[in-house]
Amino acid sequence: MVRKIKNRNMKLNRWLFLTLLGVPFAHPALAADGDADITTLKQQIDDLDQKVRVLERQRELDQDATTNALKTQPRFKLDSSGFTLSSADTNFVISLHGLIQFDSRSFFDVPTAGVRTGNFLLRKARPILTGTVFHDFDFNFTPEFGGSSPSIYDAYINYHYNPALQLEVGKFKSPVGLELLQSDTWLFFNERSLVNNLVPNRDLGLQLHGNLFDGVASYAAAVLGGTPDQVSPSNTDPDNNVAFAGRLFFQPFKKSDIDALQGFGVGVGGSYENDEKSAANLTGGYKTDGQQTFFTYTTGVVADGRHWRISPQGYYYYGPFGLLGEYAISDQKVSSATVNDDLKNTSWEISAGWVLTGESDSYNGITPKNPFDLRKGQWGAWQVVGRYAELDEDKDALADGLVAAGSASKARAWSAGLNWYLNRNIRANVSYSHTEFSDIGGAGGSNHASVTGRAENVLFTRIQLAF
Repeated sequence: MVRKIKNRNMKLNRWLFLTLLGVPFAHPALAADGDADITTLKQQIDDLDQKVRVLERQRELDQDATTNALKTQPRFKLDSSGFTLSSADTNFVISLHGLIQFDSRSFFDVPTAGVRTGNFLLRKARPILTGTVFHDFDFNFTPEFGGSSPSIYDAYINYHYNPALQLEVGKFKSPVGLELLQSDTWLFFNERSLVNNLVPNRDLGLQLHGNLFDGVASYAAAVLGGTPDQVSPSNTDPDNNVAFAGRLFFQPFKKSDIDALQGFGVGVGGSYENDEKSAANLTGGYKTDGQQTFFTYTTGVVADGRHWRISPQGYYYYGPFGLLGEYAISDQKVSSATVNDDLKNTSWEISAGWVLTGESDSYNGITPKNPFDLRKGQWGAWQVVGRYAELDEDKDALADGLVAAGSASKARAWSAGLNWYLNRNIRANVSYSHTEFSDIGGAGGSNHASVTGRAENVLFTRIQLAF
C-alpha cells in the first residue's frame, strides 16, 4: 500500500514538474495546447524584441540629433577669467575682461605745503574686450577710464598663423622692458620701478613675434612710429621718426625635469630711432614711485639724433619664491642753443617676493589654494615683497645746464609690501616706498625743488578687481 502511494506521488510530482516547465507530456491533449502556448509566447517575445530594437534605434537617432544640434549652438562661459561667448567651432570668440584698481597714497615729511598730497584715486578702470575672428585673427581693445581723462591703451589685431609666427598691428606695448610687459594685475607693487622711466611704453606700429619650442624661446621685432597725440598720456614714447624695437627671451629649462630650474628666464630688449629736433622726444619727466616728477630737461633742449636703448633682464620663480630684475640704458643725442650732448642714462632694479601661504609664484600671478571664505576658515594667499631701484641721469646734462631747476640727476628707492590675494580676482595690498635724491641742480623751466628737497616717503594701499 505504501509503495502504491509513493508511486502515485512520484507520478503526480513528475506531472507537476513537466507542467511547470510548459511541457505537459503526461497527456497528449495538454501537450498540444502547450505547443500552441509556446508558439504564441515566442511570437510575443519576437514582437517585444522588435519594439526594443526600434526604441534603441530611435534613441540613437535622438542622441545624434542632440549632438549635431549642440555642434551648431554658441558656447557660453563665465568664470574667474571673465565672460566668453564663442561659436560652436570656436572660430569666433569674444571675451569681456576688466581691471579696476582703487588706490590711496599717503606722503610723509612733505617739504612744502600742497606738494605730495595724499589722496584716493581710481588708478585704473579698464573694460577689456578681446576675441578671435575667423580662427586666426585675434583682437584687443582696452580703453582706460582711470586717471584724469579717458584714453585708449591697447587696440590691435594679431594674426596668429601658429604660435611661432604672429603679426600684430595697432597700438600695443613696445617689446623692451620686462616689468613693463608684465600685466598690471600681477605687479609686486602699485607702481613699476624707476627703470620704467627709461624704457618705451605703448606705441603705434606693427610687430612680428612668436614662441618657439613650446615657449622655451620667444622673440619680438617691432616697427613703431606714433605721434604725441596718439599715445598714452603717461610714460609715452612719442617718436617723430620710425623706431625699431625688439626682444629675445629664453626659458631654457622650461621643459626639463628639474623643477628648481623650470621658472628661470633671461633675455634682452632694445630699441633704436633717429630723432629729429623736437622737444617731444625728450622725457616729459622722470617719476618717483609716488608718481612725483623729479627730473626734466630745461626749456629749449631737444632730441637731436640717434637714440638707442638696451635692457638685459631676467626672472626666477620656484615654488613660493619670485625674483625679477632688469637693467636699462637709454643713450640719446640732445642739443640746446649752445650745447650738443650724447647723454647716457641708466637704471636698474631688483624685486623679490615670497608667498607666505605656500602657493607657487609666477610671472603671470598667483592662484590661492584656499580662496577667502570666512565660513570655511580660508584666508586666500599672502605674499611679502621687496624692491630696490636706482636711476642715474648722465652727469653731463647737469654740468652743461640742460636740466630744469630742482631736478635730481640720481634717485635711489627701496620698497616693501604685503599682498593679499583673496582669490584669483580680488587682491588687496599695502606697501611703503622711500626714495632719496642727489645731484640736484639746474636753472629755468619747471622747478622740482619741492619734490627733491627731501626724501620721498609714501604709503600705498590698493583694492583690485581683475577678471
